[in-house]
Amino acid sequence: MATNDALTDVAGLRVGHARLPGDRALTGTTVVLAPEGGMVAAVDVRGGGPATRETDALDPRNIVQRIDAVVLTGGSAYGLDSASGVMAWLEERGRGVRVGPGPDRVVPVVPAAGIFDLGRGGDWRARPVAATGRAAVEAAAAAGSGTPVAEGGVGAGTGALIGRLKGGVGTASMLLDSGTTVAALVVANAAGSAVDPLTGVLYGRYLTGRVEYPAPEIHEAALLRLAELGERNGPPPLNTTLAVVATDAQLTRAQAHKLAGTAHDGIARAVRPVHLLNDGDTVFALSTGARALADGDPLALNDLLAAGADVVTRAIVRAALLAESVDGPGGTYPSYRELYGLDGQAHQTS
Repeated sequence: MATNDALTDVAGLRVGHARLPGDRALTGTTVVLAPEGGMVAAVDVRGGGPATRETDALDPRNIVQRIDAVVLTGGSAYGLDSASGVMAWLEERGRGVRVGPGPDRVVPVVPAAGIFDLGRGGDWRARPVAATGRAAVEAAAAAGSGTPVAEGGVGAGTGALIGRLKGGVGTASMLLDSGTTVAALVVANAAGSAVDPLTGVLYGRYLTGRVEYPAPEIHEAALLRLAELGERNGPPPLNTTLAVVATDAQLTRAQAHKLAGTAHDGIARAVRPVHLLNDGDTVFALSTGARALADGDPLALNDLLAAGADVVTRAIVRAALLAESVDGPGGTYPSYRELYGLDGQAHQTS
């Protein structure tokens, strides 16, 4: 496990969050900022209802080679406007695709994806805007490289849900035997559930090697509470889980695309069902290129692919565990910790 167990363990990457102000606003934006010189990027969309911007630019057949930032945001398609604020910030610093002779002739390419959280704070029209994106990228720049990442109900995860439970932002990292770092940041906002209905255990916990089983009476009470709140809150929410998987390994755009695709397995291990028509599940893969892959080994990428899925699963578990309950005009959304207890109140461990 790397230093912060976070996306920022990939040297040079910075993460910033911003929340839309207002008593009835429950939404925000998260920005992943590249080191100077940019990063190789790819995307893989598996959900049936994505809200995205500039993802076509990441196709390996197209001209863009490196990007400077990725935006994850609330507000569904409306919230994609937050990327405009990030573009403006980058342009002011001469960062982007060169399109003319002067240093100011740039067009920043800022891929973005949004989750559905409209109305969860009580105001349907509360959506991230350009100023929200600018605040998030400024927070990323101020945080510096290697800074721990805030998790739970922050940034794009402010209004996130996982099924009927409160969701949010989670992050995790892994240091491979080769010295390569693989890390993920997830905005967990799924149509499916992260909780095994038979046991009350978070699905992703089954992969950690240590499982705490809630007492049956606690699990039964949790199911009853969720059923009651389901009737009060209305129909199941629309969704989308977003993830950024990053590595310091030097990847081609085609290899990054493969990493984005296999990282979706990490979502499928932690949430069931997944990739539905009312999800917009989207994974970005980033490479800073600081470390070369093993020369002459055509399978050197495999360790990164496996690690990418693993850190996504762990990030979703962290998002569920670090989320805090919300009770407001937009609905009542309890956290996993509230329903099952801070210590898990286990009666059996395997």
